[in-house]
Parts: sequence; structure tokens; C-alpha cells
Amino acid sequence: MATSKTSAQPKSSARSIWKGAISFGLVHVPVSLHSATDEQEIDFDWLDKRTMDPVGYKRINKRTGKEIDKENIVKGVKLESDEYVVLSDDEIKAAYPKRTQTIAIEGFVKATDVSFVYTERPYYLAPEGKADRVYALLREALTKAGVIGIARFVLHNKEHLAAVIPAGPALMLGTLRWAEEIRSPDALDLPKEGASANSLKPAELKIAQQLIDQMTSAWKPEEFKDDFTSAVRALVDKKAKAGDKATVEPFEEAPDLGSSNVVDLSELLRQSLGSKAGAAKSPKSAEPAKVAGKSPAPKKTASKTAKPAAKARKAA
Repeated sequence: MATSKTSAQPKSSARSIWKGAISFGLVHVPVSLHSATDEQEIDFDWLDKRTMDPVGYKRINKRTGKEIDKENIVKGVKLESDEYVVLSDDEIKAAYPKRTQTIAIEGFVKATDVSFVYTERPYYLAPEGKADRVYALLREALTKAGVIGIARFVLHNKEHLAAVIPAGPALMLGTLRWAEEIRSPDALDLPKEGASANSLKPAELKIAQQLIDQMTSAWKPEEFKDDFTSAVRALVDKKAKAGDKATVEPFEEAPDLGSSNVVDLSELLRQSLGSKAGAAKSPKSAEPAKVAGKSPAPKKTASKTAKPAAKARKAA
């Protein structure tokens, strides 16, 4: 049976992952790094389908085929001669004390200048020792200037690009991907930029903009829940009660994945404008698109399928 990590309200970990200091100019702010996320996904265990025995991960010596203890494992870098140089974490810290103990801010940019493409993982930064005053100074200065700090730091023997961000009472550090880690879209068959290049009509653009305006609202992350995980938990619960006799029945209507040859884009947009009245609060109310040879699902069918989904969330 699947298990999951649950938490009524995700909280930052009291145990620090890293300790060091933020540096900007000649100012140092002693800080500790704490996880800012609490994973909620369902944790599927590996099983032997013949016996339902758990299948675990083992540390195996590739030459002898024998399992070895964790304390006997070290990190080594392979040379061209097939020999290894062993480096411990302590040796790396001793060789690079500044890099491994400092979040070095190299400059400041507007938060809107950093694309979502580059964001990776958030952490909380907490002041250490008697750093409250200088911590608050950096937080308030960043807030007033409307910028974030771009920094480098080393975590788990890997250098990261990061953003130092004021977030309410906290300073947060968000790791960023390096530019070379982002693949170019050149290999993809994408439509060219520009309305004229795609033969888009001015009326279509105007209605699309109206629809976007109608669906635009203030960002409220608490309004968005992981309904899919809740639904899978409901399915797990149903199968657990039914045993081997369980049959999977749809909790929702299957999407129409037919032809993408839209009959009348302007008409679809107009229909969307009417159906989206007051829908900015809930992005789940989108109607399926009408495509060639297809008709939108009757409203009666949609209302019926909504009820099992609601039951699934309640059961979870």
C-alpha cells in the first residue's frame, strides 16, 4: 500500500542544513540555512509483485557483489589512469573555507528580471548569534529597493547560483539553475513569434486578451491545493477496502485528445468569455476546447463527473 508524507501546515525545519554568512560589500550576516518545503507527494514503495515483499536499495561493491556499510563509503574522483583521488567533506572545507561558508552576494537585480525558468528550490535563512540587527537591515534594504541579491554558495560540495529574497519577516534563499543547464528550444518545432507570422486575426487577439484579463487575479497560493494527490489517496483507500476484486472506475471525465484543428477560434474564445464569468477564483472550471468534428461535453455530464471527484477529495 502506498504511504505518504503529510503535514497539516508545512513548517521550516528547526535543524539547520548549513551554517555560514551572507556577505555583501564588507558586511557579513551570520546565518543558518533551513528547508522551506515539505514534500506532500505519495511515496510509492518498490515491491516484488510475486510476493509483495519490499524491494530496497542496497550499497553493493561492484567488484565483489557484496553489500557494504555506509561508513565504509567515501567519495572519489576518477583519474585518466583509472586511479581515484579520495576527497572528504572536511578536506574540501579546509581547502575552500570562504566558498563553503559564505553566501557571497555579487549584485542586485529586480525580482521580475529573473525568469521562472531559472528557479529551483527555496530555503529559509535565519540569523545566527547576534546577527538580528544586520539581518533586519539587509531584509529591509532589499524590500525598500525592490530588488533581490544574486549570490553564489556551496552546499553538499556543489556550487549553486542563488537569489537572496526578502519574504515577510524572513530572508529566503532560492537556488537558481545555471544558464548552461537550460536547454535551448531551437530543436523544437515552435510557431514563430509575432501575430502575423501565425496568421492570427486582430479580433482573435483582442478576445484572447479579454479572456486573460477576466481570469487574472491576485496571486493567492493558499487557494491552490494538490487535489491529484488527494484523489490518488482516495483510490488507494478504495482498493484497500475492495481487495483483489477492485476495479478502477474514472473519477472524472477523460479529456478530448482528438484533432487540434480548431473550427472557429474566435467563437471558442467568445464561448470561453461567457463560461468564465467569475471563474478567476477557480481555474478548474475550464471548458474543453471544441475541435473539428467534436462537440463540447453537455453541461449535465460535466456536473455528474464533478461529484465523484469531490467525493474523492473528501474521502482523502
